[in-house]
Amino acid sequence: MTFEDILKSLKKKEYAPIYFLMGEESFFIDKITDYIIDNALQESERDFNQSILYGKDTDIGSIVTTARRFPMMSERQLVVVREAQNIKNIDQLLPYILNPLRSTILVINYKYKSLDKRKNFTKELAKNAVLFESKKIYENQIPDWIKAYTQKLGYQIESKACFLLAEFLGNNLSKITNALDKLTINLSDTKKISPLDIEKNIGISKDFNNFELQNALGKKDVFKANQIINYFATNQKNNPMVVTIALLHSYFSKVLKYYFIKNKMNDKTIASALQINPFFVKDYKLAAKNYNPKKLVSIVSLLREYDLKSKGFGDVSTKHGDLLKELIFKILH
Repeated sequence: MTFEDILKSLKKKEYAPIYFLMGEESFFIDKITDYIIDNALQESERDFNQSILYGKDTDIGSIVTTARRFPMMSERQLVVVREAQNIKNIDQLLPYILNPLRSTILVINYKYKSLDKRKNFTKELAKNAVLFESKKIYENQIPDWIKAYTQKLGYQIESKACFLLAEFLGNNLSKITNALDKLTINLSDTKKISPLDIEKNIGISKDFNNFELQNALGKKDVFKANQIINYFATNQKNNPMVVTIALLHSYFSKVLKYYFIKNKMNDKTIASALQINPFFVKDYKLAAKNYNPKKLVSIVSLLREYDLKSKGFGDVSTKHGDLLKELIFKILH
């Protein structure tokens, strides 16, 4: 079942005896678990019928014993096992999976990894429980995810504002949703989120950020690139060099990869090959015109060199701001 399928079912008060929630992305696991905790029982029923167990402090025997208790003055009881990934012999839960107590809702949080789908335990889970795998969202998918989440809140968000958030917060969905939830509370006069709103409420400069630096370098806009790195040099805490280098390494590696795409006439093919949003294909085409493959290989090498320097290898005295200025000069010339 998908995340949306599970929430749709829960909102109809259709509860399964077992929810096994696994995977690298904790956001969806937490959302499902929190919804069940908030809605499965009345507040007056929770003292006697809700148990929260932790993987480090429990074992299979304790989980089964708790799950097999009958509810007191309630239709059901709720048992939540957090951090179940710390239980080594989780497959010993199989007898209960095959014969669960129908008056118990057992929710197991198995975070940051997934079960081996080839094993019998996983196959039986898929047959007898709600088995959900929460996968990480790739960074190139984050802007679209932000747009969709914003629409659920009843707002629209400009593309540039999406990418500012994605660049600043990465693919941490919890941080993104927290930022958007707080932001929309402060937007009383408009239903559209702009880069200026992001700057005012979240503290990301709409003009001086890694996204704009990447664009300036792609266009070979020397003046704009120097404006941004001078800003970075005076605001190093909010613009760490290691993050800038990592993003530029990813960017120029993709520009280099562009040269090896066979069908350059189809923007969707390019976007898929580079794992970028189709909206930005034109920017990568322009960057490829400005940098030939030999120069791009040199830039990728430079980024690795300055990454080491920023971490103190071979250059411990030069300030990060000055290192970044050197690096950008060498990229542009």
